[in-house]
Amino acid sequence: MRHALALAARAEREDDEIPVGALVVDAGGRLLGEGWNRNITEHDPTAHAEIVAMRQAGMRLGNHRLVGCTLYVTLEPCAMCAMAMIHARVARVVYGAADPKTGAAGSVFDLLADPRHNHRPSVSGGVLGDEAGERLRSYFRRKRGARTPG
Repeated sequence: MRHALALAARAEREDDEIPVGALVVDAGGRLLGEGWNRNITEHDPTAHAEIVAMRQAGMRLGNHRLVGCTLYVTLEPCAMCAMAMIHARVARVVYGAADPKTGAAGSVFDLLADPRHNHRPSVSGGVLGDEAGERLRSYFRRKRGARTPG
């Protein structure tokens, strides 16, 4: 999760994107893919950190399935990302801060645990959640403070 937090910092520092970072590792702990939010920079609504990391991992494996892999992300996945994880057959999802507005791993929706899916990854939330949450709050405070009236 520390690596995911470093990626989140890069999102903010390098691209002025919402600071969310993600990485995918295989069962042996080998890094397969990493990313941070790129949806504003790339004009791509699907370029969330998790999607970027899963795309890299899929390319590295030469497979759209990420069987046995763990995805670490600094913010609870949204519905789009959660469903991509299910379709990719990610084995485990570890996230930092909960997302009370759009979280799909238990906060607003619980898509990752829905018994109607043919695959359900294990989920661990709140890992370094205070640190991840503070990074997000600071980003949005800075953005709101940068606005000029008028």
